[in-house]
Amino acid sequence: MTKSIRLVTLTLRNFKGVRDFTLDTQGSVDVYGDNAVGKTTLFDAFTWLLFDKDSQNKKDFQIKTLDARGNVLHGLSHEVEATLLIDGSKTTLRKVYSEKWTKKRGSATPEFSGHTTDHFVDGVPVKMNEYKERVDQIVSEDVFKLLTSPTYFNEQLKWQDRRKILLQVCGDVSDDDVIASNVSLAKLPGILNGRSLEDHRKVIAARRAEINKELDKIPVRIDEVVRSKPDTSGLDERDIEESIFTLRMQIEGKEAEEFRIRSGGEAVVKEKRLREIEGELLEIKNQLQAGTLEKVVTKRQEVSALKGDYDELVRQVRDKHRTIERNKQWIVERQAEVDRLRQQWHEANNEALEHHHDENCPTCGQALPEEQLQAAHQKAQADFNRRKAERLEQITAKGKTAADEAKRLEQENAVLADAIAALEQQAAVKEKEIRAAESELTDLQTGIKDVESDPQYVQKKQEAVVIQQEIDQLRASVQEAAAKVREEIATMKAQVQTLEQEKAKFAQARAAEQRIEELATRERELAAEYERLEQELFLTEEFIRTKVNLLEEKINSRFQFARFKLFEQQINGGLAEVCETTYNGVPYSGGLNNAARINVGLDIINTLSEHYGITAPIFIDNAEAVTSLIQTAGQQIRLIVSEKDKQLRVETANRDMKEAV
Repeated sequence: MTKSIRLVTLTLRNFKGVRDFTLDTQGSVDVYGDNAVGKTTLFDAFTWLLFDKDSQNKKDFQIKTLDARGNVLHGLSHEVEATLLIDGSKTTLRKVYSEKWTKKRGSATPEFSGHTTDHFVDGVPVKMNEYKERVDQIVSEDVFKLLTSPTYFNEQLKWQDRRKILLQVCGDVSDDDVIASNVSLAKLPGILNGRSLEDHRKVIAARRAEINKELDKIPVRIDEVVRSKPDTSGLDERDIEESIFTLRMQIEGKEAEEFRIRSGGEAVVKEKRLREIEGELLEIKNQLQAGTLEKVVTKRQEVSALKGDYDELVRQVRDKHRTIERNKQWIVERQAEVDRLRQQWHEANNEALEHHHDENCPTCGQALPEEQLQAAHQKAQADFNRRKAERLEQITAKGKTAADEAKRLEQENAVLADAIAALEQQAAVKEKEIRAAESELTDLQTGIKDVESDPQYVQKKQEAVVIQQEIDQLRASVQEAAAKVREEIATMKAQVQTLEQEKAKFAQARAAEQRIEELATRERELAAEYERLEQELFLTEEFIRTKVNLLEEKINSRFQFARFKLFEQQINGGLAEVCETTYNGVPYSGGLNNAARINVGLDIINTLSEHYGITAPIFIDNAEAVTSLIQTAGQQIRLIVSEKDKQLRVETANRDMKEAV
C-alpha cells in the first residue's frame, strides 16, 4: 500500500527575506516569481522545517531576514509552518527560530546570548527529539530528498550511492544467472574456486605483473650465463684426466725418493743417540736438585697464599672507606632536606585563608542572603584548616624520616670505622708474615746446586754437542739432492693445478648449459601460465560484459525515460563500475538540456516512489524550462521564473492566486 504525503499549506514568516507568505496548494500548483523573490526559498523552508537543512542539503545557511545593506534584522522570530495530508489525515508541523536576549543583573540593556528553536506538532509544543521522531515516522530524510527534488538523485548523490540505490530498487543479477545465460562461462566457477570475481581479477593482475617482471629478467639472466660460460674448444676432457693421473703417479714416486734421501741410516742412528743423551742430562739434573726444588715450590705457594690474604684485607678496607664517603654525602643531603622541610613547615603554618565568594546567585543574578554567605565562608575556613593540618602533618613526617636516616648513617659510619681499624691491624700482621716467607724463599733458591759445575753433567753435554755436529754434516751432504727432487715435485704439482683448472671448465660449461635449460624451461612455463591467466581474465571480462547487459536491461526496464550506464570500458580492455544517467544516449552530466534533466528526474522519482511505497510533494525548480512535464504520482509544486512577477504568485488548478507580502 502506497503512503501518500501531500502539502496542503506552507507558511513562511521572516524566513530568508520572506516576511509573511502562505502557499495554499489544494493539489499541484505553479509558483511564479522573478529571480531572487523567494521561489527556491519555499523549498528551503520546507526542508528546513523537516530536517534543519536547505534544499541543497546544507545545514549552515542564512535563515534570518537581512536589510538592504546585508545586515541581520534583530528581534524577529523566523517561522515555518506546514500542514501535511498523510493518507488522508492532516498533520501540522511548525518550527520557530528566535534570538535570545538576556538582561544581566545591574545592566539596563539586554545582550544577545544565542538562539532558540521551538518545535510544534499539531499546535502542541514538543522537544526537539520528539519532533525529529515524529518527522521520521512520516518519512526518513534520505527517502524524502529522493522523492521531492528531481535533481537530488543525479546532482547531489555520489555515483556509488546512485548505483547502490538502483540495485536496491531493481535488484542485482546473481552470478548464477549470468553464468547460466552464457554457455562460454561454464568453466568460471571452477576457476574462481570460491573467490569473488573482483578478488580473482586482482590475483590475476598481480600474478601477470609478477610474470612480466620475471619474463623480462630471464633473457638477461641467460645472456649472463652464456657470457660466463668457459671456452672448451680445442680441449679434450679425457686426455686431461689421463695426464692428471700420470702426473700424480710421478709425484708420488718423487716424494718417496725425497724421503729416502732425507732419511739416511747413519743420521737416524746419531739422532737416536742424541735423544738418549738429552734424557740422561735431565736425569742428572733431577738427582742433583730434587729435594731443594720441592721446598722452593712449597715456599712459593705459601708466599702466594699470604699475598692473597693480604690483598683481600686491603680490598675490604677500601670498600668500607667508599661506603663511609657515600654515607657522608647522603647525611649532607638528608640534613639539607630536613632544613628545607622545616622552612616549608613554617611557610605552610603561616598561610591564611583567602576566600572570595560570589555574592550574587549564579542562576538568577540576585544577591545571596548574609547567612548563606557566612555559611559558605565557614565551610571554606574549615576545609582550609583541614588541608593545612594534613599538609603540616605530611611535612613533619617527611622531616622525621630524613633526620632518622641521617642519624642511622652516622651510626653506620662509626661501626665501619671500627671495622677498618681492625682490618688494618690484620693487614699489618699479614705483611710481616709475607716478608718472612719471601726471605725464606730467597734462602732456598740460593741453596739450589748449579748442574753446570757437575763433571758428569758437563761430560754428557759435550758428547751431545759432538753428535749434533756430526748430524749436521750428514744432512748437508744430502741437502742438494733433496732440493732438486723437491723442485721437480713442485713443477709437476703446478702442471696438475693447470690441468685441474682446464678440467673444471667442462664442469662449469655443463652447469651453464643446465642453467640455460632451466631458464628456458621456466620461460616456457611462465608463458603458458600467462596465457592461462589471459584466458581466465577474458572469462571474467566476458562475465562482466554479460552481467552489464543483463543488469542494465533489468534496471532500465523500470524507467520510462531514464537510462543508466553502469559500466565503462577502460583503455586496458577492462570494465570499471560507474553510474551515469542518460536520456536518448546523452549523459546527464554532459550535454543534457534542463528540460530533459527535470523530466528524467521526475521519471526516477516515479520509480523510487513505487519502490518505497511513498508519494511526496515534488518541488520542481526552473519549471519554465519544460513545456511538458511528465505525470507523477506525487504532488507537483512547480517553481517558474516570471520576470513580471516581482512578488510570488501562485496558480492552483482553479487558477486561484496568492501574492507574497
